[in-house]
Amino acid sequence: MPAAYKKQLSAILQDGFVLKRSVFQPCLELYPMKEWDLLMQKMNKLNRFKKKNNDFIRRFTAGVKLVEIDATGRLLIPKDLVAFAKIKKELVLSSAVNIIEIWDKDLYEKTIEDTSEDFADLAEEVMGFDDIME
Repeated sequence: MPAAYKKQLSAILQDGFVLKRSVFQPCLELYPMKEWDLLMQKMNKLNRFKKKNNDFIRRFTAGVKLVEIDATGRLLIPKDLVAFAKIKKELVLSSAVNIIEIWDKDLYEKTIEDTSEDFADLAEEVMGFDDIME
């Protein structure tokens, strides 16, 4: 874990993290325990007697691992998650608001390049409100 990340995360390091497969990309998502608990509270409100909700919860939580950053700042990524994210040698840690994405470096760079042309349209659609932002 880079020193800058470790410093920013120092207040939550002792609580641990949840590491899981991303839903949309071939990367991993590292959730601070507090963020994971908030997400699980939302999921817990889903009606488990609806098949699609039950299927979603099962798939979303598949392969979830509780992980900790050790005293030397290392995070051990289980082999099944390394395989899912196709991490070969180098990796990238990318801040995604309240979580950290963990990518194979080459896949990350390719994904950023592939989406750069569409990013202006995406930014306008997602953030280009007709109203004044509050």
